Order: sequence, then structure tokens, then C-alpha cells
Amino acid sequence: MAARITGVGEMRVALFAGCIHDFFFPRSAMAVVRILEHLGVTVEFPEGQTCCGQAHFNSGYRDEARRLARHFVEVFDGGQGGPPSYIVSPSGSCTAMVREFYPAMFVGHGLLAGRARAVASRVVEFTDFLVSVLGQVDLGARFPARAVYHASCHTTRLLHVVEPPLALLRAVEGLELVEYEGAELCCGFGGTFAVKSPELSAAMADAKLDAITAAGAELVISADASCLLHLMGRASKRRLPLRFMHVAELLAEGMGLMEPALPQAERAQPQALREEGRAVG
Repeated sequence: MAARITGVGEMRVALFAGCIHDFFFPRSAMAVVRILEHLGVTVEFPEGQTCCGQAHFNSGYRDEARRLARHFVEVFDGGQGGPPSYIVSPSGSCTAMVREFYPAMFVGHGLLAGRARAVASRVVEFTDFLVSVLGQVDLGARFPARAVYHASCHTTRLLHVVEPPLALLRAVEGLELVEYEGAELCCGFGGTFAVKSPELSAAMADAKLDAITAAGAELVISADASCLLHLMGRASKRRLPLRFMHVAELLAEGMGLMEPALPQAERAQPQALREEGRAVG
């Protein structure tokens, strides 16, 4: 297990969970906290945090998105304790929204523009924070499984975070990462894209799931819960025997910081399907 890092005792970070993690993957956000605290980082959770506004922004509701962004800046600007050293998020897409779009949203808004730039500059995706800021790669985790890694579009194309999650996963004892066809392609979620073009979105997810199944993987890992939610939903619909985990959750379990949860495929099954299975059995 990774040892506590010396010299970070004064480092304060704020956790920005994001809506998907808050509602559907709370264990992954908890895993971030446990890993960072294990490494000696002080983690705070500003309770006033809400949505980053990405769905509104992408749908053309720029004023509504700006109101949410203004609230984000107010919540994470530090308050009486001063600003945290970093704002860490397990969501690549939410991180990209804040880092890449907030500064431009407040051009011409006086002092608020400067505050937005300052806050945005401190937001870091979780795996990038571990590797690039803390210099941690091998956390001493062990997780035997045959897995694929799904790189989300926002994490790779906007944040350019490509190697950190892979480096962390390659260091996990017993974890076999396998290649699969079309690994670089979008899963089909795309936030509101899945709502506006559901048939195309589902077809993109199915193509990726077919490739993952053909590669013989049993576990799908990602650094973006929105992609996991989309793929998990399609896998449940098709009753594919796949498990889905966020990088943080896998690392925390592998380090012994969290008890294993129910298999993801079982958790993802709709209640009606579980009841149907019991009736058939």
C-alpha cells in the first residue's frame, strides 16, 4: 500500500464531486477522499456545490450556465479559510467544463472574470492530480481482473489527460489491461447528445460494448462516471456479464481502503429484471 507522502501535510484540497457521482456513483467520490487522506492530503467538501452547468452550456442556455458557474466560483473561492491549493474532481467532463469554459464565460465581467480564471486554474482531474501533482503512480493496490480502460472524450481531448489513469492502472497488481478495437471512440453519451439522439447514442455504446466483449474483458474502467453510466445502462439492457468501475473506486478497493461492493452488473440490473430472475430460478 502506498505510504503517506511527506511534505503535503499543509495541502488542502476541495472535492468537487459532480452530479453523476453525487447521484449515481457516490462510492467513487468517497474513494477519492479516502485515497487522498491516506496519502496525507487534507480534503474538504464544500456543501454548497451544485452542477457545473455543462448540460445548460452545451444546450445553448448560456445565461443559466453562467449563473451556475458564478455559484461554483463563490463556493470554491475559499471563504474564510482561503482558497484550497487544488479543487480535485473524479469527473473528467466536469473538470473540462470548469477549466476550459469558465474563463471565457466571464470575459468582460470585471473582478468576477479574474476570480473565475483563478478558480478554474486550480481544478484538476483526480488521476492527473495523483500522478502530475503528487507524483504517485504505484499506490500498492491489488485487483485481479481482466479489464479494459475507456478514455472519455472530455478527459483526453479537452484536458489532454491520457497517461495518468493508464499509469495508475498498470501499477495495480493482478490487473490485466487488454486492448480492444475502437478504444479511442466516443461511448455515445455526450451529455445531452444521448437525449437528443438516443438511437445513435445507443448504437455507439453497443459498438463499444461489442468490442469490449470480443476482447474477453470482464471489467470496464473509466475516469468519467457519465461514460460508465451510459455503458452500464446498455450492458444491463443487453444483460452482458460486465462490471463497471471508476478508477478511484478500483484503487481504493485494491488498497484496502474500501470494502468491495456488490458486483456492478448486479447493482445495475433494474429491479424488475432481478425479480424476473428470481421467479425463473
